[in-house]
Amino acid sequence: MAIGYEDIVKAPKALLHDHLDGGLRPATIVELAAAVDHPLPSNDPDELGRWFVAAANSGSLERYLETFAHTVAVMQTADALRRVAAECAWDLAVDGVVYAEVRFAPEQHLDRGLTLDEVVEAVLAGFAEGTGRAADAGRSIRIGTLLTAMRHAARSQEIAELSVRHRDRGVVGFDIAGAEAGFPPTRHLDAFEYLQRENFHFTIHAGEAFGLPSIWQAIQWCGADRLGHGVRIVDDITAGDKPVLGRLAAYVRDKRIPLELCPSSNVQTGAASSIAEHPIGLLRDLRFRVTVNTDNRLMSGTSMSREMALLVEAFGYGWAELQWFTVNAMKSAFIPFDERLAIIDEVIKPAYAKLRS
Repeated sequence: MAIGYEDIVKAPKALLHDHLDGGLRPATIVELAAAVDHPLPSNDPDELGRWFVAAANSGSLERYLETFAHTVAVMQTADALRRVAAECAWDLAVDGVVYAEVRFAPEQHLDRGLTLDEVVEAVLAGFAEGTGRAADAGRSIRIGTLLTAMRHAARSQEIAELSVRHRDRGVVGFDIAGAEAGFPPTRHLDAFEYLQRENFHFTIHAGEAFGLPSIWQAIQWCGADRLGHGVRIVDDITAGDKPVLGRLAAYVRDKRIPLELCPSSNVQTGAASSIAEHPIGLLRDLRFRVTVNTDNRLMSGTSMSREMALLVEAFGYGWAELQWFTVNAMKSAFIPFDERLAIIDEVIKPAYAKLRS
């Protein structure tokens, strides 16, 4: 039986890779930009939304990242950060997401005098506001926050310490992001070693625009718990009737290292030629720890429901596969084991059983 989009929206979903500054509502950008006199490509929300998607459809990660100049520019005050975070939580809840880890880079929000701690506090307050509103509307969502350091900058140790400082207030992990080529994760080894000593979780953007060396460094040198994207692990797999895994691919699969795959975003940045040809199909068949994610909902014009609908269309997946992706994500979340298990057993599995009946 074909799965309808409306049913996918109703299905509980878990999201591990979503950027706060990549998920703003176009109307919010227009309002916030007017307040700070920031020029936009268009002041019409619909046209602006289309511009973001078109600009991101370049096939280049570097060009894709340029679109963030506009979103980051309007996220420089505590009020703006709180509003954006609250709207993010609500939008995800309306889309049926029951657990999300949303990441952002505090160092990019200091232009109007906020401190790093004030940035984090504003975002956490916004998430609390948005999840509270969702709960009041009968749409329960749990949000964990990841703090991101920019790989081309030199503040990773500072952001790592910031993450640990706020670990009991909603920050559940650390990340590094930005252009991969020329900026290997090993440049930030001190930060990763510090996080390991603090028993803190972290993921690393690796294997998106750059290949196997980036993945290898992220895992074997830096000790990443998860791979942000990691789609280029397919370069270590020889396709055929019986695919052959290279040593790195075999290690990633054997260790159950989660892959934070973002299908639409990967197509936009040139990491995959189309959804139908995305390596997620092969990686799922080989039983890697595959998760489905949005990356940047604004730039990709997407949502978790849309990403899953695209996979249903491209690969013929049914409820069993969608539940598998969702449980994979919850298993890989950076919250305590008992909390992960409760969401799987009490929310995800009962809902999918009902959808299949």
